[in-house]
Amino acid sequence: MEEMKPLFEDEYAGQPAPKRVLAYMQHKQENGRPIAGTYCAYAPVELMQAMGITPAVLCAFAKATIASAETVLPANLCPLIKSSYGFIMEGSCPFFSMSGAVVAETTCDGKKKMFELAAEVKPLHVMDLPQLPDEAEAQENWTRMIRKLQGFLEETFDCAATDSQIEESLKKSNRRNQLMRKIFDYAAIHPPVLNWQEMFDISFMALPYDVDDAVPVLEGIIERLEERVTKGLHHGNAKSPRILVTGSPVGGDALKIYRIIEQCGGVVVTPDCCTGYKLFAEDFEEGTADPVEALARRYLKIPCSCMTPNEGRLAALSKMIERFKPDGVIDFVLTACHSYNVESYKVGNYISEQHELPFLKIETDYSDNDEGQIRTKVQALFEIIS
Repeated sequence: MEEMKPLFEDEYAGQPAPKRVLAYMQHKQENGRPIAGTYCAYAPVELMQAMGITPAVLCAFAKATIASAETVLPANLCPLIKSSYGFIMEGSCPFFSMSGAVVAETTCDGKKKMFELAAEVKPLHVMDLPQLPDEAEAQENWTRMIRKLQGFLEETFDCAATDSQIEESLKKSNRRNQLMRKIFDYAAIHPPVLNWQEMFDISFMALPYDVDDAVPVLEGIIERLEERVTKGLHHGNAKSPRILVTGSPVGGDALKIYRIIEQCGGVVVTPDCCTGYKLFAEDFEEGTADPVEALARRYLKIPCSCMTPNEGRLAALSKMIERFKPDGVIDFVLTACHSYNVESYKVGNYISEQHELPFLKIETDYSDNDEGQIRTKVQALFEIIS
């Protein structure tokens, strides 16, 4: 089969996605653009971009910084939180160093307390995220939180945005989201035309890039994917188990789950997490009386396990199963991520009973000590599928 050309056609083709994004951030900073760091999918990047601020996704996925963090934080804390704080302690995250402030949120207790420590290092604004999304007060409260964030950013960076500018930002994000969904459609082809690494790299780039910069890149990627379809190029083969990966955020050292699936002969057809498909699955309402309310509505629909009840996650899984036709589902759960761990029971039952698909829960951290065990479990799942 003809060798596939890289989907990115720039000097960073074939290199890790963070390197491309870092170069982009440096360019923006050199041109006077302020940068605000974010940790979570609930950070309203459309507001930041409307205000002329570039959002930077901060480092949080490496085992290397955990030892430093454990001199302050408990060892039995979620590795994502420990890794995040370890980067801050060591000063080794370039995105954190470039950020003039950090936008945080109350998704879990461990992160809330870590943010208190991080605020000693960098200006930090915590948004109180409503976690009962179906309650009438949730929309009102989250809209208020976004307005408070707007005030913090205005004061910190001496910049502002009108409602019409925010509305325009929502429209631009919708354009980006539509292109991203079209790109993910190439993973729905059997066999898929793009692999997990490409999906991760594109997702990592698409969020922090200003939409005006991202759109031509995404359109170019779609053109190259179409060339693959025309030439009959694909990843895996017709017998490769198609796997939907759901659960905790995946990146850095946690990418081992995708790599192991591929090494065992499978293909990842959907990374359903807040570092994958989840951020691009829905659009913002356009032309409403208050674009900040529209912003709040869309973000409250993100089905993170911090929400209760989290029926939105089950509904989203059903849509993805129908669209991507996986042969099995793997729930990736970070150690000590209690909300995803508890919710895994409900997700597993739903996948098995409603969709009659094999389900596997993988609980792990960022180390490579358990890769052999994970590989054995994945191989056993593939035997069931075959």
